Amino acid sequence: MPYEQLNLSTPKPILSWANHELGFQETHMAKNVASLPFVYKHVALMPDVHLGKGALVGSVIATKDAIIPAAVGVDIGCGMSAIKTPFIADQLEGKLKKIRSEIEANIPVGFNENKNTETKVTNWQGWQDFKNLHSGVQRLEGKAIKQLGSLGGGNHFIELCLDTEGQVWLMLHSGSRHIGNQLADCHIKTGKQLAKLANLRLPDPDLAYFVGGTPEFDAYWRDLQWAQNYARFNRDVMMSRFKAIVEKHLNGGKSTKSLLTVNCHHNYAEKETHFGEDVYVTRKGAVRAMENDYGIIPGSMGAKSFIVKGKGNHESFCSCSHGAGRKMSRSKAKKSFDVYDLITQTEGIECRKDQGVIDEIPCAYKSIEEVMNQQTDLVEVVATLKQLICIKG
Repeated sequence: MPYEQLNLSTPKPILSWANHELGFQETHMAKNVASLPFVYKHVALMPDVHLGKGALVGSVIATKDAIIPAAVGVDIGCGMSAIKTPFIADQLEGKLKKIRSEIEANIPVGFNENKNTETKVTNWQGWQDFKNLHSGVQRLEGKAIKQLGSLGGGNHFIELCLDTEGQVWLMLHSGSRHIGNQLADCHIKTGKQLAKLANLRLPDPDLAYFVGGTPEFDAYWRDLQWAQNYARFNRDVMMSRFKAIVEKHLNGGKSTKSLLTVNCHHNYAEKETHFGEDVYVTRKGAVRAMENDYGIIPGSMGAKSFIVKGKGNHESFCSCSHGAGRKMSRSKAKKSFDVYDLITQTEGIECRKDQGVIDEIPCAYKSIEEVMNQQTDLVEVVATLKQLICIKG
């Protein structure tokens, strides 16, 4: 569906691709962002839009000479990775449980970290710049090294999927782990302190911002790019292990060439050109969808996921949704469902079916099919995937 301009009296328009009305808090949050003086053109809301901190998750904010750290969020560089393998469904027969068990043994989840550090991790060129990062994280280099190649918790996951042709895909969702969170926290605090000192009248303290050309902006931008690179490489390291495990069980350990590889952020900021001007684009729960960009839009742990190609729609600042989007908070999901519901909703999927993941139950999320129907002008579907194995943090 095409977007609609929301009928809100804001200095900059709000364009929405969502087919649902925003609630009071969501409307208030959208208006707060659209009232900031440095917002460029308009604010774009994706079909999976929902409440966040400071700015809505599923919002795309283009800015001139300013950036809002809390709008990027604390999981800097969070995103998705997927590869299409040469394997087919028949080769998986009777092997799902063993594959799942080996993935869980080789890729740390939740708060866990790697016991041993592989050479590709210690050789990552990003470590050369660690000493230049914010002083508040300098004690964390050892932890950051051990967490590189780990999943984390919440809605992060690893999945083995089949497409509609019966081809095997590997997919995972993760970000910049503890180091990204701490970097974000340091800069968000600095932004709030500066706003207080300058007596800035912000619509929300979480919308404290840095102005281009200042030392604070430059420091944040440097740390942001570092954390985004860490997040991307974190996905690469995990995917490499995941692929090796699948090859061990399906190809006698022999390496195979991937038929398609996608690795995309959905919590990040970049400098881009839109409507003829250079701007900073913050995608808070949104994927870049420039013409021919490949992206990944996952559903919940019991639903389909989509590999997409961007159409380069500049009204959305060349963006699309990053998933189905929650329709229910984690606490409400835990109160509303039990383990039996989880077992029912994840039938046929090799995954955890216990109390610890009820907040990730499929019914806590919006329908991914509906979300996809609302963005046909933003992306085209390249492949439709359904998971056979799902590992949660």
